[in-house]
Amino acid sequence: MRIKRAVNKNKHKKAILKSAKGYRGAKSTLVRVANQQVMKSGMYAYIGRRLKKRDMRSLWIARINAACRISDISYSQFMHGLKLANISLNRKILAEMAVNNKDEFAGLVATAKQSVATAVKA
Repeated sequence: MRIKRAVNKNKHKKAILKSAKGYRGAKSTLVRVANQQVMKSGMYAYIGRRLKKRDMRSLWIARINAACRISDISYSQFMHGLKLANISLNRKILAEMAVNNKDEFAGLVATAKQSVATAVKA
């Protein structure tokens, strides 16, 4: 007895065309072309998720740097001062504080400056 796969094949085609909905031209209607584009789009999405993390980190660093420059300290000195003071906050939280809680961030900047100054003296 041979195996017929019409149901599964049609289900697979429907899934591909559903994923390709909104693509231009044959990419949204022809199964073979749509399948190629869906696979390529999946690759772009995978890569984009990694690039998004990179972009966000650079955005956080830029925000922290801008807030630090107002207090006459560079980003690298600020981060070094936090490390010397054993304050471990990630860049996402620091950027959030720099934008929304300026007085708390100023306290962190003061602590970092003090830590760097004591490290230079010693």
